[in-house]
Amino acid sequence: MAKENGKSEATIAITRWEPVLVYPVEETGDEYFFLSNLDQNIAVIMKTVHLFQANERRSSDDVGQVIKGALAKLLVHFYPLAGSLTISSEGKLIVKCDGHGVPFVEAVAECAMEVLGDISTPDPEKLGKLVYTDPGAKSLLETPLLTVQVTRFRCGGFVVGLAMNHCMVDGLAAMGFLKSWAEIARGLPLSTPPFLDRTILRARQAPKPEFPHHEFDDIEDVSNLAQLYTSEPLQHRSFTFDAAKLGRLKQMAMEGDGPLESYTSFTALTGLIWRARTRALNMGPHQKTKLLFAVDGRARLEPPLPVGFFGNGIILACCLCEAGELLDQPLSFAARLVQTAVRGTTDGFIRSAIDYYEVTRARPSLTATLLVTTWTQLGLSSLDFGWGEAVQTGLVDLPQKEVALFIPVWKESKSTVVVLGLPAPCMEVFQELMDF
Repeated sequence: MAKENGKSEATIAITRWEPVLVYPVEETGDEYFFLSNLDQNIAVIMKTVHLFQANERRSSDDVGQVIKGALAKLLVHFYPLAGSLTISSEGKLIVKCDGHGVPFVEAVAECAMEVLGDISTPDPEKLGKLVYTDPGAKSLLETPLLTVQVTRFRCGGFVVGLAMNHCMVDGLAAMGFLKSWAEIARGLPLSTPPFLDRTILRARQAPKPEFPHHEFDDIEDVSNLAQLYTSEPLQHRSFTFDAAKLGRLKQMAMEGDGPLESYTSFTALTGLIWRARTRALNMGPHQKTKLLFAVDGRARLEPPLPVGFFGNGIILACCLCEAGELLDQPLSFAARLVQTAVRGTTDGFIRSAIDYYEVTRARPSLTATLLVTTWTQLGLSSLDFGWGEAVQTGLVDLPQKEVALFIPVWKESKSTVVVLGLPAPCMEVFQELMDF
């Protein structure tokens, strides 16, 4: 089942108060905060909204004050988020702990929250009103590392909207931050204090990349994909894969030449989306196409990253082949490539990737590339600031046109929603390929 973004049927009128800056309630230490090489290439602003329905036993009239007060206490533990981004003497991103503060905005909506509907598909026009962005920021370095907007709706429900720089957190670190925030709002101690020291992910003193790092390969655009994206409007849709459909997909992935292998839902689904997107974009047979996907390296490193690690612990795994080969072979071919890339994400590979960036300062090329990221294991529905657990979480927009996001179906752990954008004519082809 596909869902498409579009104009909101109902107009959402939002009244915002002026932003106030929230500071840690206690003095914090360091002047500068180190960002690892895993943080450097993902300095994009991620805008998310978290929806909480009305609680019959507790008014939301003071929700803004409660969440703001909890944030001031939380920033003592997560103080780098109150700083600002700058460039180090090595030419890398680093956080200056200058007490810049976190912009915090309270707002009210002249409607009930149900007007938002299903927010699984990004909708910048509608959901963008629920997130505050600093109008004075002219560059990424001037953009706050975190902004917060709490919007109360007429029904008593509210939305917490965040704009957070990805260089500060990956999905697991962001969820740890949010859960800690919610614990303080509920008057509880932190169950998992953050581990802030990212120097444990420094490059080796004599960097030694030991693996090929095709994630950084530049690909020639022989299929004129850039022209396609500029000539056609980008359309976002979400596709739901319930347990039965995922079961059929995993069975399809095991059909083909060679011995049967068992594939995870992620492996089979990633292979399917890569092939379908390649066909929908009508890539030429000799067009190289790349698949990148985030793998959590926390437990793969030796020793593993400490519990509560606050930063990016993800590494980009890569598959690369010609479009013709990808499409001529059965789904099992793509699934096997994904599985091999996952298994290859070892401590040695991660250390090699960190060193590769140290030597080259390369950025992953995204030509003819699909970048998959998944939220299915984050436990988003457990977030509770004291008015009950979240009822929906969504992304305002996808950070890059090459991104596909896997998110859980709310309260249904065995179902997955895939969200992506494609040029409009290509999206029609893609949707047909999702019917099986």
